[in-house]
Amino acid sequence: MLLREEGTLASLWTNLREAFFPVKLPPLVLESKPIPRPDLLATKQDPRATASAIVIYAVVIAICVAWGTHKFHQYQLQKAMELTEVVPPPMDPALNKMGGGGGQHGAAPVSKGRLPKFAEQQITPPAAPPLEEPKIRMPDPTIQVQTNLKMANNNMPNFGDPNSTLGGNSLGRGNGTGIGNGYGNGLGPGSGGNYGGGVKNIGGGVKGPILTYSVEPEFSEEARKAKFQGVVLVGLIVDLKGMPQNVHILRGVGMGLDEKAMEAVRQYRFKPGTENGKAVATYLNVEVNFEIF
Repeated sequence: MLLREEGTLASLWTNLREAFFPVKLPPLVLESKPIPRPDLLATKQDPRATASAIVIYAVVIAICVAWGTHKFHQYQLQKAMELTEVVPPPMDPALNKMGGGGGQHGAAPVSKGRLPKFAEQQITPPAAPPLEEPKIRMPDPTIQVQTNLKMANNNMPNFGDPNSTLGGNSLGRGNGTGIGNGYGNGLGPGSGGNYGGGVKNIGGGVKGPILTYSVEPEFSEEARKAKFQGVVLVGLIVDLKGMPQNVHILRGVGMGLDEKAMEAVRQYRFKPGTENGKAVATYLNVEVNFEIF
């Protein structure tokens, strides 16, 4: 079969005609039908699984609500603590009988007499008569007691303890260069310098301790229910290791907050106070503020 090749002009005319005057074709008739097929991703929901999921979600939501309520309540009962260097309270009479110091191997307890001068550093210790006149003029006798400490004294010619009821010239049965029955260069039956177990007051050459660790006190249940607030003043001694000792209430508010304040202060830790670069035990007062916001 022979195919006749169309000329150039004829081919151009055919293309223009099809472009501007296309031949209308009959509508397309679909003779095929869709075949239904199962959804491979569809799964049947188990009612037991649905119920379990609802219970788990409910428990999680309840826990979140309870935790948020507890935190909000804790913020409402916010507490604040303030460390203060206030004047220490008067020592108990029983504590006044203790102290630093020592005595000088006397045969009897300390006799009644006047106190030597107080000095931060002892150069010339006190001595009991008979006294030998020194060839070189020496500084006045002193004992190592904080210079700003006020104590009762008298004008007796011999050294001793103004509160003693004994006569004689004894500076005490202790050891050292102080006055008392202890060991050291202070006053009393304790050890070391100063008076009252060697504990010193902040001020002068004595630097106070530095708080390094603290805990927030908890409200007592009684105070929490009554929405009671107040400030508790706690007294303590910070020892040479920075540990709180002899924690006690100086001004309480009741409602169980006094005990909570002492419980918190006993957990405090300090960098101990210093004197001349050496660690010393110091008195310290702490204000624990229980406040409801």
